[in-house]
Amino acid sequence: MKIAELKKLETGKLHTKLAELRNKTRELRFSIANNQLKAVRELRSVKQDIARILTLLNQKPADKSVEVKSEEKK
Repeated sequence: MKIAELKKLETGKLHTKLAELRNKTRELRFSIANNQLKAVRELRSVKQDIARILTLLNQKPADKSVEVKSEEKK
């Protein structure tokens, strides 16, 4: 998933997407452990998507606080 696509989503949708990806990570780990999965690199891409979402979620409140501080100075 591209970062530009994720930036368009609202915070609530990002949280639901994060929960879905965490469940998918769990399922992939079990599949790998049982030797049922051939594409092991898929786990890496899911983890990277999780990291992207967490980065955006951590940046969004910071962006709002910067806007509030700039408005207070005016």
